[in-house]
Amino acid sequence: MIHPEKRKAIYLLHVEGMGVRHIARQLNISRNSVRDIIEHKGDMPEVKRRDKIQVDERLLRLLYQDCEGFIQRVHEKLEEEHGIRIGYSTLTRLIRELELDKAQNQRCGQVADTPGAEMQHDTSSYRVKLAGRQVSVVGSILYFRYSKIRYLKFYPSFNRFNMKCFLHEALVFYGYAAPVCIIDNTNLARLRGSGKHAVIVPEMEKFAVQYGFEFVCHEINHSNRKAGNERAFFTVETNFFPGRSFESLEDLNAQGLDWATKRLANRPVSKTGLIPARAFEYEKPFLKKVAGFIPAPYQVVTRQTDQYGYASFEGNFYWVPGTSRMEVTLLHYSDRLKLYHARKLLADYALPPHGIKNERLWPPGILRPIHEPKDRKKPTAHEEQTLRAIAGVVDEYLHFAVKAGGKPKHRFIRELYSLHRKMAPALFITTIQRAFTYRISDLATLERIAVLLMRTDSHELTFLEIDSEFQNRESYLEGRFTDEVDLSEYEKMLPEEQEDKDDG
Repeated sequence: MIHPEKRKAIYLLHVEGMGVRHIARQLNISRNSVRDIIEHKGDMPEVKRRDKIQVDERLLRLLYQDCEGFIQRVHEKLEEEHGIRIGYSTLTRLIRELELDKAQNQRCGQVADTPGAEMQHDTSSYRVKLAGRQVSVVGSILYFRYSKIRYLKFYPSFNRFNMKCFLHEALVFYGYAAPVCIIDNTNLARLRGSGKHAVIVPEMEKFAVQYGFEFVCHEINHSNRKAGNERAFFTVETNFFPGRSFESLEDLNAQGLDWATKRLANRPVSKTGLIPARAFEYEKPFLKKVAGFIPAPYQVVTRQTDQYGYASFEGNFYWVPGTSRMEVTLLHYSDRLKLYHARKLLADYALPPHGIKNERLWPPGILRPIHEPKDRKKPTAHEEQTLRAIAGVVDEYLHFAVKAGGKPKHRFIRELYSLHRKMAPALFITTIQRAFTYRISDLATLERIAVLLMRTDSHELTFLEIDSEFQNRESYLEGRFTDEVDLSEYEKMLPEEQEDKDDG
């Protein structure tokens, strides 16, 4: 298209007597275009489309309401039911002009990439393979808008405490914070309201003051307000997960930290060629420096020490130094657990890896306590595996018996394993086979079946072979050097007993 001012210049040159051929050669325009411009006296011609489709406004409003705002369905009904063939982009333009979808018409205001202006935080759920097993995790990203620098970490679940721990870890890692942190309308930080009317939870507001920033919620349906963070999650799916394997949640986070803060930070951003690590160095003077004395977030939990000296927390048992039963205060940090009593630190534990449960833990440098917590669960995976490996009929019987009658699984397996240790293998298999035939799952009945089989001639007991070389075993030789039993007290009693007999 020829610019209007250029068209005016062509017409003026023609009025001053310059020929069409000369004008076309000087301005590098075809002679036909010059003649057309002269014909219209340099004005822009009004061109009307002959194939322009007119859609009745009332019909469009009725269809939009009937289709509940789904424009694709409106487009289909216009063609199928009303015979109006219209381009989809033209239809969306008409709907915008009629302001039928006000929420869709509104867009978040564009914010310039000003150094030190803001940072963004958001989370996204993923399904990841950890040690070959699909696990649900929540990815959390802190994103600095100007420098495009990121901090990434994954959690099994994400709550307010995890949000505080993550922000503390990320801001301490980089040492700087922007004055504004853009978030969505999550209830982890928002108390009520939304967007510019959102009221932040007082706890989170006080937390943010320590680092020199404030939480700001974007408007509903305006997730593009933190488009950089949203794009970061897409990069995680397309660049971080593919081609990588993870053995545990700790391994996943270690690789994620290296990828986000080293590999991605030194990779040029497409189009602009900006390198986040270098841009962050430039942005630092515009940011607020995080104080080095800010304590890490923690939760306070109280527990009663049991009779064995343990305090339970999140499925594990932590030994409490001392000899008395007492109430202890647990300070739960993101990676540590500190035990206090009467404001005195008793023990400092590093939290076990994710997925470790039902374990006894004690501080380093002390001997392992010999007693176990009373409420400690006793899994039967080893016993079950041993029983199923005996014979196929035992494996089938366990599938039946564990489900029958709603019996407690672990107790039943433990007692069945104990019965197996008391019986000869052949007798045990025969007993299980008969019990499975008659669908018997009662252990007392199993013992009676075994006794009945032993009384009949149909079963013969096999005697165990004793290794005559047992005296050469390492355990036997080691036991030879134990102290002899002191029987002197009993020897003193023998003469007295003899004298009593003689007197009698």
